[in-house]
Amino acid sequence: MKVKAIILAGGEGTRLATLTSKRAKPAVPFAGKYRIIDFTLSNCVNSGIFDVLILTQYRPHSLNDHIGRGGPWDLDRSFTGGVQMLQPYKGKSDTDWYLGTADAVTQNINFVRRGRPEYVLILSGDHIYEMDYDVLIQFHREKKAEATICTIRVPMDEASRYGILDCDDDYAVRDFVEKPANPPSNLASMGVYVFNYASLERLLQEDHVMLDSNHDFGKDIIPRMVRENMAVFAFPYGGYWIDVGTVDAYWEAHMDLLKSPPSLNLNDRSWIIHTRSEERPPVHVHTGATVRNSMLADGTVISEGALIERSVLSPGVFVGPNAVVRESIILTDAYIEANAVVERCIIDKLAIIGNGAHVGDISQVGDLSITSVGKATHVPPGFRVGKGVILGTDLRLEEFNAFPDKNVPNNAKVGYKKK
Repeated sequence: MKVKAIILAGGEGTRLATLTSKRAKPAVPFAGKYRIIDFTLSNCVNSGIFDVLILTQYRPHSLNDHIGRGGPWDLDRSFTGGVQMLQPYKGKSDTDWYLGTADAVTQNINFVRRGRPEYVLILSGDHIYEMDYDVLIQFHREKKAEATICTIRVPMDEASRYGILDCDDDYAVRDFVEKPANPPSNLASMGVYVFNYASLERLLQEDHVMLDSNHDFGKDIIPRMVRENMAVFAFPYGGYWIDVGTVDAYWEAHMDLLKSPPSLNLNDRSWIIHTRSEERPPVHVHTGATVRNSMLADGTVISEGALIERSVLSPGVFVGPNAVVRESIILTDAYIEANAVVERCIIDKLAIIGNGAHVGDISQVGDLSITSVGKATHVPPGFRVGKGVILGTDLRLEEFNAFPDKNVPNNAKVGYKKK
């Protein structure tokens, strides 16, 4: 049984604000030491799938650097597949920027065809979950399906963000609608598909010449298969899964890791999440510092009198004397100076929170507004930055002169424009 996996990793991820200003969504750091794409890649190798194509588009550089030849995932191989990074290119054939998820696969069909796979897994590079894809493929084979869609129940008030399915008692899909304004149910597509290769190639070729198509799996390919009564089945997934496509979801997923027991167990040695790790010294927690219910990656330094509560700190983070970090995600090499307070924030790598600054706020019960500080931004000493604020990347001290009272109000956007 020959299976080829295709990971769609070209997402711009505009709803993640400053986190994707300089990197693709699948390359966004997660859980201290990982990148988001590590979960899908690790699912592949843990499921015995070693023939993987990664389709990139938006700002692929950090993703290329992270994955390289695929060594940390045992994908630096050739005869048995290995990993290939593919991005749009201009050539003699009709290629261009990808118009949709299906078009991305169509433009790379020659690479998909190589090795003559029997089944093709279509995966997203920006979801957090653990899944044995072998179980999914066995389900697909037993149902004699032409396509199988992984499904999960979502809260009804979030169902309009997903493709919504209706299926019979045998899991045969009777209806599929992409992101409906008024969802008929909460059975949602996870964006994980298995196709018979022969059916997939024919469908993509036919879709490619349809002028009224969005060339997208959720909007076009799957609904068309259902309309034409092709054998489409829904695979019920019962584990933890989250699309970290928004700032709120990204923050929530980290808080899920800190639950007892955690929603996703990263300590499970039977299902290791592989990544490319930096060489960093051990964590150093100084005398008088307090760390409660938090995750600290290698190289973090917690100074005297500092308090860390319900937070995730990435490699190389420095927390100065008597500083406070609560319910926050601090990315690589960020620097929290002495006496600063960081509450319910996402602080990107290389950012500096100045001495005595107060960023974010958790004082109002029930208000989960997240404050974001962009990569390499320097919040001046003594400033107060409200809740729900977005500070762009590379902001320097002089760019805060617009706030002579040293107060950035709630929900303000400084140096950041939504794309």
